[in-house]
Amino acid sequence: MNWARIMAPLSGGEGDRRIVAAAAALAAPFEAELAAIHAPADVADLIPWMGDGFMGGVQATAIESIRQACAEGERAARAALEACPYERKSFVSLQSPVWAALAMQGRLSDVLVFDDAAARGKGPLAETFKQIVAGEQRPTVVARAGLKVGGVVAVAWDGGKEASRAMRTALPLLQRAERVVVLTAPAASSRKFDPAMLAAFLAAREVACEVQALTDTGDAAAALVRAAKAIGADLLVAGAFGHARLREFIFGGATRTFLCADGPSLFLSH
Repeated sequence: MNWARIMAPLSGGEGDRRIVAAAAALAAPFEAELAAIHAPADVADLIPWMGDGFMGGVQATAIESIRQACAEGERAARAALEACPYERKSFVSLQSPVWAALAMQGRLSDVLVFDDAAARGKGPLAETFKQIVAGEQRPTVVARAGLKVGGVVAVAWDGGKEASRAMRTALPLLQRAERVVVLTAPAASSRKFDPAMLAAFLAAREVACEVQALTDTGDAAAALVRAAKAIGADLLVAGAFGHARLREFIFGGATRTFLCADGPSLFLSH
């Protein structure tokens, strides 16, 4: 199994070079295209917020300022890509309607890459990250320090459909890993599952894995992060938004713990 297109959404901000570098690290082992997609602020989205007070020349000036900022952001995003030595790369700067174009680019990519700031709800791509993972349900990597292909990969497993989707989508990474460790927290889950079934599934796809059952009875997500760090995982594969988004927002949930924890890079799929 292979990946052909790794997408890096860019804002024209200071984090773009880190995102491009992480996307290149993911793309290189697969000889995949690194697609850098500049997603500027959409003038069409901002105009309704100006209200009746912003009319005539004032409105025109405001719109022109926004367009200039978008142009500057495009130049910065393009420079971030050009600074990356990876050769199989492309650049697109989206036009209005930006979100519709960005969603389509994501649907035609194997994996999308964001930095830790967006995952923690900070910066210009924070809302885009939420929409891509929860709304578009695209496989997404949250790139943190140490991200690489071929190291140690931890798989958070509870037998649920979100965990299953994440594991199956991450198979190209698992097949290239030096070590794969399946982490379970049976005492903290109401779901009954047999990790041996997952081990057999992976073995049939040329992935040897170890299984570690955690004894923690409290916060399963926090325990999984601690276990992933303890084994030196470079990446933690996990399902995202197992509950309704409103419930996740109000009560937290495992996804928020994974995103806010000081842990390894994440591979998420909803």
